[in-house]
Amino acid sequence: MSKSAVLLLNLGSPDSASVPDVKRYLREFLNDGRVIDKPDNGFLRSLLVNGIIIPFRAKNSAHAYSTIWSAEGSPLVVTSKRAQSLLAGKLDVPVELAMNYGNPSIPEVLRRLVAAGVDRLLLFPQYPHYAMSSWETVVVKVYREAAKLAPQMKIEVEQPFFADPDYIDALVASAKPYLAQPHDHLLFSYHSIPQRHLRKGDPSHAHCLTVPDCCTTCSPAHATCYKAQLTRTTHLFAARAGLDPARWSLAFQSRIVGEPWLTPYTDFEMKRLAREGRKRLLVITPAFVTDCLETLEEIRVRGAEDFKEAGGESFTHIPCLNDHAAFIDFLAKRVRLWLDAGRA
Repeated sequence: MSKSAVLLLNLGSPDSASVPDVKRYLREFLNDGRVIDKPDNGFLRSLLVNGIIIPFRAKNSAHAYSTIWSAEGSPLVVTSKRAQSLLAGKLDVPVELAMNYGNPSIPEVLRRLVAAGVDRLLLFPQYPHYAMSSWETVVVKVYREAAKLAPQMKIEVEQPFFADPDYIDALVASAKPYLAQPHDHLLFSYHSIPQRHLRKGDPSHAHCLTVPDCCTTCSPAHATCYKAQLTRTTHLFAARAGLDPARWSLAFQSRIVGEPWLTPYTDFEMKRLAREGRKRLLVITPAFVTDCLETLEEIRVRGAEDFKEAGGESFTHIPCLNDHAAFIDFLAKRVRLWLDAGRA
């Protein structure tokens, strides 16, 4: 008899905030050819990552992690495990959790699923939007490892859920208490990617960042366009929440110098808004479903400092969906649809 299971997938985290553990994590993360894909030569890319980026970045990253680390461990891993447990409580199939980088690792979890007799598996990447460096790379990794460890297992994948009405409703529900507070502006901050990645993922090579209003002009390129998908999420959220168009905007965080990334930049926008008299700022980060270094340290700590230094007075980061009940219900509904399709 067939046995089904669900595998939640997220980015990952170092095992601790120590410099050696952060170095190990960065080595695995940044050597992924879908994360840093330039230069094309693998040897040169390895030299760049291992010889330049990691030695200079590890100490600062370890300090950043230390500011958000809890007694239980990494916030991303701890919260993801809570969501896993809550989701499992709503389903009659096993729910596992794996990280693309770090622990629990994909090979470790796949071996456990094989030992439990699972032969039908739903991959559920915890990324609302498609990007080569997030959704694609974790899915490819699972398939690659499964080909070695469980070639007989039937694997299916949940697609990016950026426009799913239930996801949008969950996002709005989680933000509602914060939107009810007095504020002057809501900033949507999404993780940035190199502009080159959009062009690389555009099958026509003639739409993304080429056609005027490319994100809102219908095109097959949107199926693999991160910017078009997050633009759709933002507009759906704004409509569902009844936002005033003059009181929200969109920006991009977490860029790396060296080539053009998606703009406008979040840190620049925060300062601009403060200088223009927007004294009370809300920031929401829908590229992430789980709070992590990029939301807790980059936005909630450094972002607040930047905004207030530029003249802002009140800064609030709206938490990610994390283990919000509406988000768990959304995940459970998606899994039940998959289970029902398998039984049909």
